[in-house]
Amino acid sequence: MVSLKDISVRCGVSVATVSKALNGHKDVSAATREKLLKAAKEMGYFPNSQARALKTNRTHNLGVMFLDEAGSGLTHEFFAKLLNSFKTKAESLGYDITFISRSMGKNKMSTYEHCKYRNVDGVIIACTDFTSQDVYEVVNGDIPIVTIDHIFDCRTAVMSNNEKGMQKLIEYVASMGHTQIGYIQGNKSSVADKRLAGFCKACINRGINVNNDWIVSGDYHNPDKTYELTKKLLSQEDRPTCLFMPDDYSAIGGYNAIKDLGMSIPEDISVVGYDGIAYSQLISPRLTTYAQDTAKIGEIAAAQLIELIENPQTTFTEVITVEGTLVQGSSVAKIN
Repeated sequence: MVSLKDISVRCGVSVATVSKALNGHKDVSAATREKLLKAAKEMGYFPNSQARALKTNRTHNLGVMFLDEAGSGLTHEFFAKLLNSFKTKAESLGYDITFISRSMGKNKMSTYEHCKYRNVDGVIIACTDFTSQDVYEVVNGDIPIVTIDHIFDCRTAVMSNNEKGMQKLIEYVASMGHTQIGYIQGNKSSVADKRLAGFCKACINRGINVNNDWIVSGDYHNPDKTYELTKKLLSQEDRPTCLFMPDDYSAIGGYNAIKDLGMSIPEDISVVGYDGIAYSQLISPRLTTYAQDTAKIGEIAAAQLIELIENPQTTFTEVITVEGTLVQGSSVAKIN
């Protein structure tokens, strides 16, 4: 393993000079720094993480608090893409990531205790029960955090614009002539609340009656539940002409229910999704949906968390909203 001393011998300078150059100290000339950085790269030098942690009081390790209640884990395309962009941005800034849980082998511990055990510099909290005591312990602790799609007082949050997403979808289906709209919402969460509020507000602003009998509670990322609720809504004598699904993946269940009822999309019923996952454009007919900018959400979250870690006195906590894009598929029919 290449050491600072090896680099100093090759370049004919002191170990202290090598250390200063590699750590960006200003009392080393630009020419000397460039020479030493080049030598370090050619020799395959990597800093020792433990030594760096002792010197800087930082481990350059970010914790990821991620619990998918639907049990789909990283196969959930939305969170897989988000966490991948978070990881890519963090690594570009010199940080590693560690998934944080409530267990270490057979030993049980709180998430906050695990954060301390791993000595992470900061934590991103995504896809979890934000009302749990475990989350509150982390939020109220002394570790910098950034949350995804949930706002805590005095903490930075990166939000997808869920209300705007619903507004765009309602604008589109209304332009296609639909005024009888059903809505299957996801499980109770701040995201579900914002989407429902956005749905109702957008309908009211366009003079569209919100029929409470056509608003039912389902689950995110749950095609089986969506299948049942789609059948229930479309088996009514008085039924909507357009049906909003909880998300694109759940829409698979909706599509199957409509087929089993002997109906066709969009001739008999129009369908709208949410998320913009790749699969939504591979099914037939292609799903009209709202694509969330997962790459941008993850990238911003990483940049904000590292800024909080490295410049705590000059970085303000804030709520950052990320816009998405309407995807016009073939699942919404034009009606008179």
